[in-house]
Amino acid sequence: MSAPAQPGRPRRVALVPGVLALLPEYASLVDPVADLRAAALGAVGWLAEAGPVEVVADAQGQRVAAHLLAEVGGVATQPLDAGDGPVLVVANGTARRGEKAPGHLDDRARPFDDRLAVALGVPAGAAGAPDPAALATLDESLAGELLVGHVAGLRALGRLLTPERRAEVGYADDPFGVQYWVVRWA
Repeated sequence: MSAPAQPGRPRRVALVPGVLALLPEYASLVDPVADLRAAALGAVGWLAEAGPVEVVADAQGQRVAAHLLAEVGGVATQPLDAGDGPVLVVANGTARRGEKAPGHLDDRARPFDDRLAVALGVPAGAAGAPDPAALATLDESLAGELLVGHVAGLRALGRLLTPERRAEVGYADDPFGVQYWVVRWA
């Protein structure tokens, strides 16, 4: 059973991608995202330790979040209530980072993801401070063109994080030409 969140403590927040490969119906004999799966389960388990988890996701992300929470024995609650419980944001970077990416190559994708990584506090995979203002004001039009997964979720991180929080990166890579991060902010 999960322990309730302690009032007055900063919320635990985590980011995982809404990639369908994390769902059992997309599994194959060889797990193409084993490292990503392990990092995502670790982050979601960490959230679930603090109580019911609020999920901020689009429809696909909701499916992924429900599966990950079930795997770790966690429980979901309504998104962004006024509480101080843990929050899972399901979103990812661009899907146009290579010729075989879902959206094919767009030269603007890598620079966009680089700026997004800095805003998340994870430049070059190192722990750093997030930039809430940069997250809250992501260019939705450009993000849409670059097939960013759930921009509203990334913008919500701008309301949840403060510059004092430090990012712990569990995964940062772009298999299949899509930028995925698994990040925790305690």
